[in-house]
Amino acid sequence: MEREFNVLTKLKQAGYSKVPEAIHLCEDLTVMGCKFYLMKRVEGVILRNRLPKDVSISEDSFRLLSKATIDQLVYLHKLDLDTTGLNTLGKPDGYVARQVDGWTKRYTNSQTDDIASMNEVAKWMQQHQPSNSRKAFIHNDFKYDNLMLNPENLTEIKRCIDWEMATVGDPLMDLGTTLAYWAEGKDSDSLKPFNLTWMPGNFTRREVVDYYQQKAGEQINDIVFYYAFGAFKVGVICQQIYQRYKLGVTKDPRFAMLIHVIKACGENARKAIERNEI
Repeated sequence: MEREFNVLTKLKQAGYSKVPEAIHLCEDLTVMGCKFYLMKRVEGVILRNRLPKDVSISEDSFRLLSKATIDQLVYLHKLDLDTTGLNTLGKPDGYVARQVDGWTKRYTNSQTDDIASMNEVAKWMQQHQPSNSRKAFIHNDFKYDNLMLNPENLTEIKRCIDWEMATVGDPLMDLGTTLAYWAEGKDSDSLKPFNLTWMPGNFTRREVVDYYQQKAGEQINDIVFYYAFGAFKVGVICQQIYQRYKLGVTKDPRFAMLIHVIKACGENARKAIERNEI
């Protein structure tokens, strides 16, 4: 609670207006039995695995929303870390290696099935980490269902939410995770519930990268690594939940389908590596 409250507060102070307004952090356990914070309510539309009832979005609007989404990601990555105090919220040195090691260990510890593609990608990432690493404040879960849209104009982002995984690290790792969730029409149907980016009008993953490069004013040479990492990471998140289902810790039958998501993530990463394109 304290950390996310601190993140929201510092982002607001840094001039990033797309965060909910954090009002008060209560550390008195006698109030609710736990620490909590209050933030100002914001009303808006969130796009989850299907369009909300009585809502339609044209191809042109999805195109504009794609642009607005990447605009916000680039803006976040351009925030000055030192003058804003955001540099206190993470440890950027060695970030890429720590993430690769950490998510590989999480996969090993939760593995239930022998999925060759996931094993191959884990090994490849250890051997192909970029030599140069950038430093920025990153969200780590930047996708449509963490964006609150203006009900009167669904191409306008009112707020970005769910900052509990935010930190200081390599912004291209953030972009890689966004790309992993950015399903396309040709992807496995198991990946499409994560994001409505597969619907007509949205950017393709390649267009996301091209637009990010244009807006950020930089060339990305190792995008396959960052995308492969993102796909692997999403697969591991699903694997951890799937393991709980297999062990009977959770009974929700929907979790049985996650094995197909894990396989699709591994296959997308493997294909990107083989073809050297996302």
